[in-house]
Amino acid sequence: MNTDFFGPNAERNSWFGGLNAGVKCVVTVVLILAAILIKDPVSATVMLVLELVGFTVVGFRPVNLLARAWPILVAVASTGWSVAILVNKTGPVILDFGVNSITQGSLAAAVSMMLRSLAMVLPTFAFVLSTDPTDLGDSLAQTFRLPARFVLAALAALRLVGILFGEWNTLGQARRARGLGAGQGPWGRLRTGAGQMFALMVQAIRRGSRLAVTMEARGFGAGARSWARVPAYSRRDAYLVVASVVIVALAYGVSWWLGALQFLWG
Repeated sequence: MNTDFFGPNAERNSWFGGLNAGVKCVVTVVLILAAILIKDPVSATVMLVLELVGFTVVGFRPVNLLARAWPILVAVASTGWSVAILVNKTGPVILDFGVNSITQGSLAAAVSMMLRSLAMVLPTFAFVLSTDPTDLGDSLAQTFRLPARFVLAALAALRLVGILFGEWNTLGQARRARGLGAGQGPWGRLRTGAGQMFALMVQAIRRGSRLAVTMEARGFGAGARSWARVPAYSRRDAYLVVASVVIVALAYGVSWWLGALQFLWG
């Protein structure tokens, strides 16, 4: 994966990148919740298509963005396969494995899950790629008046995501330089990857501990503080909010009109 996947790049200079970080965070949460609440493939498809169109208009290349996150796509595909195998079987049988099978109903549930997952992943990637962690912290603390502990946790999490991806690449290059993973079969590569993941987890715990001690030593969250920057808002932020509401309304409306709208509790 590209080392600047979550680093400062062209996405932050795009139209979407220039919007207020807090507004982008709220819109992302709204789109994610809207995708979580439904379970039919029609509304998920409409929502995903509208997101692809919308992000393309504001300067993103959603297909390239998702292609750069191929491990997430693999996870989405494996989740869909698991759903198709495990959910209740309804309708005609499409594939029969003897001990298990995939029916028309289970396949529809799997497709719906994958579409919903992509509809949640796309705005999340766009938010993370285009948002400066400091701007997010300023907006959450000054505009939304959230507790300092929550704001600092969000800021640190967003900042460390990029570092962890960079460390993953560094660990991979170091292991390849030592000859680990070269010429191995699938099982050997799986063991090598598991070892690399464990090493990354150890580094993440150490970095998180150092960051917590550093913040406590500097008095973060100890009381009132001054602000170096004040978050700014513009009409474009309002356009983004309206666009997110339109996406959700159209997705739900089209699905309802076709008689396919289903909520999780339905």
